[in-house]
Amino acid sequence: MKNIVCIFSGLFFAVFSCKNDDSPKEIISEQTGEYELVWEENFDGTGKPDASKWTYEMGFIRNEELQYFTDSLKNVRQENGNLIIEGHKEQIANKNFVSEEDAAWINNRKFGDYTSGSISTEGLVSWQYGKIEVRAKLPKGVGQWPAIWMLGENLRSVYWPKCGEIDIMEHVGFTRDSIYGTVHTEAYNHNKGTHIGKAVFVSEPYDTFHVYAVEWDAEKIAFLLDDKVYLSFANENKTVDEWPFDQPFHMKLNVSIGGTWGGAQGIDDSVFPQKMVIDYVHVYQKN
Repeated sequence: MKNIVCIFSGLFFAVFSCKNDDSPKEIISEQTGEYELVWEENFDGTGKPDASKWTYEMGFIRNEELQYFTDSLKNVRQENGNLIIEGHKEQIANKNFVSEEDAAWINNRKFGDYTSGSISTEGLVSWQYGKIEVRAKLPKGVGQWPAIWMLGENLRSVYWPKCGEIDIMEHVGFTRDSIYGTVHTEAYNHNKGTHIGKAVFVSEPYDTFHVYAVEWDAEKIAFLLDDKVYLSFANENKTVDEWPFDQPFHMKLNVSIGGTWGGAQGIDDSVFPQKMVIDYVHVYQKN
């Protein structure tokens, strides 16, 4: 495995040219090469995302992040053929507040100082293997933490990290012009410092659309930026602790603010509002 993956002990960069035009990437209607389009979301409507495809996460959720997720159109909406997930600097009451002395950080904050959005296909649609593509522009500024990622459908029974996690794209605002592809498992996760991932240079992630993708089968998960592979994680054929990826996974799209990683260098309040703009989500599987 050591020849094809990088374990985060620093930042590893692969540099290559990227498409810088904003013209939509040509997408076939039925199939491309050995893949067939099996699910798509092009966000062609208005208002809230399609409720048959997406659910909302609400409130404070994870990683001690400072945003309070809502289902407000201010934070999540379809607009001009895109999905907008937008973070704002504003105070909002925490519906889960118990007391400032409560041991749980989710319960001891009376207010949130930021709002944002997170939507998920959990409970509605999931996939096992395939090529998953998301075309997006990212929010800009220190403290921003946008993510396009997937979790195993057994999340509620075995919990994280046993369920597995595929981070198709993560970005933190204090590392400009870099995005991260990462996997987390019971054996390889950030709590142990063993997570498998790689940072890759991306030109103008804020002003230009790029296509973030994975190609996933029973043997490997390859991470792509604009159709170029920059990381491949191989199945070691050991146990589910190393490879929990032979099961369906659902998708999450969110913009977090602050938190254990995104807030490592603080938050620049002068940049708000900031938004992630998503053109499409396309899922292909082999014929």
